[in-house]
Amino acid sequence: MPFRYRLQKFLEIRIKKKEEQLQEVIKAQAEVDRIELLIIKNNKDIQNTRVNMRKSDPMMYDSFDKFLKHLYEVGEKLELEKQEAIKKLDEEKEKLREREKEVNVLEKHKEHKREEYLQEEKAQELKQLNEIGAQKHFAKSREKQEEELLEQIREQNDSRKHKHG
Repeated sequence: MPFRYRLQKFLEIRIKKKEEQLQEVIKAQAEVDRIELLIIKNNKDIQNTRVNMRKSDPMMYDSFDKFLKHLYEVGEKLELEKQEAIKKLDEEKEKLREREKEVNVLEKHKEHKREEYLQEEKAQELKQLNEIGAQKHFAKSREKQEEELLEQIREQNDSRKHKHG
């Protein structure tokens, strides 16, 4: 009979939860990456605005200053969003580590049970082989005893024939 792990359904559920959590980690990482790209874009906008400010009419400086201030505020907001996204990513990674531990515990348990099963199978095989061996030995010894008995009967018959003959 092949090995069947009685907690296989639980193991499969845990593996599924681990895979779902991995997807959450991937989403959280994508969010961090998205915000980092927005930060890079915002920093380029700040750089371009400064370059354009130097080339522009001094009458426009006030507008450029306001726009730069707006871009710096956007940058600060993005940095805060990035910190939150990193915090969320770390939380999701921790959850993933927990799911992996849960799976590993059951996989180790399953392997242990498989080893126990294989040992039990081996022990049963040996027991059967020993029983077969004992039966063969018993049959051979009985056969030998029967042969010896027949030999004794023949010898007795032969000795009787010689005496009477």
